[in-house]
Amino acid sequence: MLKYELSEADLGGVRFGISPLCELGLSLRAVRDPSQYPLQLPWLRRTEEARSRLDLDGLLSLVDDRLWTPDFLNPRPQSPLTRIDDEFAALEQLSAEQFHGDLVRVHGAVPTVFSGPVGPAIRRMVGILRDFWETCFEPHWLRMRTILEADIVYRGRQIAQAGLFTMLNDLSGAVEFDGRVISVRLKNPASRTERTDGLGLTLVPTMFTRRASAPVNHGDPPMLMYPARGQGAMWETERVTNPAAIVAVLGEVRTSLLTALATPASSTELGLRFGVTTSAVNQHLRALRDAGLVTSTRYGRSVLYFRSELGAALLLG
Repeated sequence: MLKYELSEADLGGVRFGISPLCELGLSLRAVRDPSQYPLQLPWLRRTEEARSRLDLDGLLSLVDDRLWTPDFLNPRPQSPLTRIDDEFAALEQLSAEQFHGDLVRVHGAVPTVFSGPVGPAIRRMVGILRDFWETCFEPHWLRMRTILEADIVYRGRQIAQAGLFTMLNDLSGAVEFDGRVISVRLKNPASRTERTDGLGLTLVPTMFTRRASAPVNHGDPPMLMYPARGQGAMWETERVTNPAAIVAVLGEVRTSLLTALATPASSTELGLRFGVTTSAVNQHLRALRDAGLVTSTRYGRSVLYFRSELGAALLLG
């Protein structure tokens, strides 16, 4: 059990972030033990051939049998707009102490793959991770990121409508918040309590944790990684049943879009899910928005759409 004791300042400093490097590192759990991540089996199948050409010895040396990864692969993101190139640049500047220390805390010793002079070992690791990103993540990252961003928008609406207490207790069955202390049930048998001392708490949605994850190192800045909503539908084309009466009024495409927008999504994600161009989706979304059936909000560089109360009432008929 990990407990974060939050001060009043911390409660006002709860924020969300997205870390491409964190997602890349946590995905090694699914590579190591696919049975633990059934929702990501389609991604594993799609990337199997590409992974066969990578340095798997190096990649799998960054995760252990408990599916722990070193904390340098889980950087605390400062915003939802973190870029992977910036995170790789920071990784290249790792100190020998942090590189070796984090590996030892996970494995008990520095893996043979990364033994020897620290500089070349870090360069090898970053090169391996860059190859992994470019072949297995970059082609799918837009869609992954859209799901992560949609989760953050949903959590923000929860805070606005029901408060921080409700939002934190809804993150995962492994997370409990009593108004002052966040308790996180982890695989680690050792329990620890940490004061956040005004540093705030960073919440990071991810596709690659089943319940909740947190930094391994004692004293690291408080961060909680939790399972993102909606990831189960990521690899499937949207399947909807369109009520004939509504199709007659809106048309099949707009009815399908309205049905899909039970959770926030961008026009790019919807285009991928329905197999149509983003420009065509945007035209339909503008019409639905003008009719008051969907609303939109800007989130970083994306515009996310979701069904309005009027749109929901129309579908429920």
